[in-house]
Amino acid sequence: MLKKILFTVFFASISAMLKGQSIQTDSTTHKSSATSFSFVNGLLDFADEHLHFRYRSGGTSTKGFDCSGFVRYCFKNFGMVLPHGSAAQSLLGNTVARTEALPGDLIFFKGHNSKQSRVGHVGIVTEVTDKYVKFIHSAWNGGIRYDYLESDYYKKRFVSIKRVFSTHESSKDKKD
Repeated sequence: MLKKILFTVFFASISAMLKGQSIQTDSTTHKSSATSFSFVNGLLDFADEHLHFRYRSGGTSTKGFDCSGFVRYCFKNFGMVLPHGSAAQSLLGNTVARTEALPGDLIFFKGHNSKQSRVGHVGIVTEVTDKYVKFIHSAWNGGIRYDYLESDYYKKRFVSIKRVFSTHESSKDKKD
């Protein structure tokens, strides 16, 4: 029963976040930050359970994942359906600065050719410090694994970080 209640509150929160509203439950207004926190923790734990699954071009299942298929698979497990394709996923959400990145954000890169401007790769941010941004993704040379934005390969190909859901109260909410 508790699972059903949490599940209902979670989906109401996601809907409210997408609409930029708070949710009403039991006559009390709740911000979506607590639900978002548990969503992100669940998402990252779920992604981590797939470490070392193989890379497969066009893959969207445990038989093998491409980068956007893996991101889509992880978010879909928590009720958020994203398009398949890193370029399509890069059109979602709001761009955030590297210094504002949070776990659960999507991180986008150019493909194999660092001179191209087109998005060709995506991962999920897992950890952010002053020194590094760590992310999990499906790489053609290693399958599901962790890497760092600051590595030479990814630093040259970095495009943007996008937030596809609200993970904390906006600065406007904090001032009210």
